[in-house]
Amino acid sequence: MAEATPTVAEALRGQFDQFTRAERQLADTLLANYPVAGLSSITALAENAQVSTPTVVRLVKKLGFAGYPQFQARLRDELAATISNPVAKHERWAEGAPEAHILNRFAEAAIDNLHRTLSRFDTEAFDAVAGLLADTDRQVSIVGGRITRALADYLFTHMQVIRDGLSLVPSTSSTWPHYLLGMRAGDVLVVFDIRRYETELIRFVEMARAREATIVLFTDQWGSPATKHAHYVFPCRIEVPSAWDSTMVMLFVVESLIAAVQTRRWDTTRDRFNELEGLFDQARLFKKFT
Repeated sequence: MAEATPTVAEALRGQFDQFTRAERQLADTLLANYPVAGLSSITALAENAQVSTPTVVRLVKKLGFAGYPQFQARLRDELAATISNPVAKHERWAEGAPEAHILNRFAEAAIDNLHRTLSRFDTEAFDAVAGLLADTDRQVSIVGGRITRALADYLFTHMQVIRDGLSLVPSTSSTWPHYLLGMRAGDVLVVFDIRRYETELIRFVEMARAREATIVLFTDQWGSPATKHAHYVFPCRIEVPSAWDSTMVMLFVVESLIAAVQTRRWDTTRDRFNELEGLFDQARLFKKFT
């Protein structure tokens, strides 16, 4: 499988340390309202970022584009990709599908997604989030969207064994003010949002940020609009030869995060495991063969 072209957001994050101060300021502006910020005129973008137009030109060339028009064309393509419905995604994959069995094609895409995600992964942010989730002085709320709520549920179920002070926010947005009511400064909100990004979920994140909650966002390679409200962002590649996107890489990161938090709190977690096993036995939840 040919290597996928990095998104502009991935390129900005990957090269950020190599940029000048003005270029970093411009990159921050682009990422804060991605990809819309880059679709304005070059003059408007420069003014918005408070840099010169030559700075915009230099950054665009450092990203590998011949000029600003080519840069904007890529952003327009990415914007179209983020709003693609399942039928459009299937047609795009099917058009050039190789002869290999779907299992092989899917595996190649999924493995490539994993490699590409990890090649740009922020391990310092990962460690910081593990520390936040291990801190029982902070209440933790977890929420997902129409598809990603399964990941939210998975993370919540495992974290329940590790610690108290957790809430799984339901997908019914009419109940969300109740969860915001108990949110305090420093509490953590873990959010899952991939294309097509959900308007109500983005608004929930914005309101949680206003209450000074620490936002941890799992999103795709383009980045949910909720990114601009998040303190920590984990972009995961999701494209596979299917009408639906794959959350395999996101699940990998979630499971790694669970392992990291469990390790930090192992003495307490071990006791909770033992107590939970006793409760399972009392409830006769699992079949015993001895």
